[in-house]
Amino acid sequence: MTASVGPGLVGRERTMAIAAVLGAMVLAVLDAAIVNVALPTMARSLQVTPAAAVGIVTAYQAALVMGLLPCAALGDKLGHRRVFTAGVVLFTLASGGCAESGSLPALLAARFVQGLGAAAVMALGIALLRRVVPPRELGAAIGWNALAVALSSAAGPALGAAVLSFADWPWLFALNLPFGVAVLFATRALPDSPGTGRSLDRFSVTLHAVAFASLVVGAEMLATTPDRAGGLLLMAVVSGTVLIRRELKRDVPLVPFDLLRAVSFRRSVLASVCCFAGVTLALLALPFHLQHQLGRSALATGLLMMPWPLTVAVAAPLAGHLASRVPTAWLCGAGASLLCGGLAIASLLPVHGGAGPLVWTTVACGLGFGLFQVPNNRNMFLSTPAERSGAAGGMQGTARLVGQTIGGIGMSLLFALAPTGSAPRIGLGLAAGLALAAAAISLARTEPTPASDPSPCTPP
Repeated sequence: MTASVGPGLVGRERTMAIAAVLGAMVLAVLDAAIVNVALPTMARSLQVTPAAAVGIVTAYQAALVMGLLPCAALGDKLGHRRVFTAGVVLFTLASGGCAESGSLPALLAARFVQGLGAAAVMALGIALLRRVVPPRELGAAIGWNALAVALSSAAGPALGAAVLSFADWPWLFALNLPFGVAVLFATRALPDSPGTGRSLDRFSVTLHAVAFASLVVGAEMLATTPDRAGGLLLMAVVSGTVLIRRELKRDVPLVPFDLLRAVSFRRSVLASVCCFAGVTLALLALPFHLQHQLGRSALATGLLMMPWPLTVAVAAPLAGHLASRVPTAWLCGAGASLLCGGLAIASLLPVHGGAGPLVWTTVACGLGFGLFQVPNNRNMFLSTPAERSGAAGGMQGTARLVGQTIGGIGMSLLFALAPTGSAPRIGLGLAAGLALAAAAISLARTEPTPASDPSPCTPP
């Protein structure tokens, strides 16, 4: 079956449609990044412990991972524009709820709703870009999306600190309101695609929610309460197993096994999981490595890590430009290999040394990750028919979050089991190994030709 997409929009309508997708993505990513720096302030204001305040982040993350695949399926059923717009509305209203929260339970509830809105945005954003631009420009469009995500991630902590320097923490959420309204206005330019009308299996949605919520919360609790975390992770495994057995029988499942049967799509997903697991391990290990082993101050650590997201922001549009001209397997293999080399060097840097090698190491990591991420995401979408773009977007987001969860669990276990002095170096070494695995998987896959928008690859 050939993927059928239109030639794309033109002129002002195209500009507004791209702005709607990128603006909504900035909202979702910036909100996740901006809150971390405010947790101590919020804990004091709400008179809760720091451990309880971490739930403000966990509630958002749990809703996000629970909602990605159901929102993708709902988008395929009702139409991508309709569900994406509903996600923007939900996120904006929940931001107002966060700003008005006077207690931790109220804030947690609003953050959970916010996460559900963000899930609709993240699941369907690239699927909509696929209809806004012609197939030959999809790589560039994904590059713009990656640029928006990278800049939002890099700017989040600094912007949060700036807001807190002259206003109370509710303003972190109140500022989303005018931006959300502007994005909602721009969504009118998005192309309206008819949905398939297929019904959703509510029991499968429930199993999915239980499995992923248990995984995220269990991973967060692993270092502090391992007994409870073990029970939650076991619940995640059991629920996930039942879900897989149930969904394998369906022609169009909630978990897109129909897409995973395609060699190119499956390998792109596996490579994404490995790469994000490695990146998460590295980003958790690097601050400890820089401060404890290499003797850098907290300020120096922040400055030395800053080149990573900034280089991703530079590399992403370049990778999007190259993805329509060079086989994406080569780009992904080269990017993941560069990431592997940067992480391996970081794990071996001598204790006494200048800042230069550290800067070039983080630049190499950012460049490698940017070169990997954009063509890998492009390959996922060009390996699927247009009517399953929502499912592809949900799977892409799920692969990222699963990888991040694996990386977080891995680093928690290393800190618990390995000597404090060696755990960060081991983590960086494992991260390099995961990046190497992503490179190997990428180079082994089959893929569509760069300028086409083809049917899925033949199942093995």
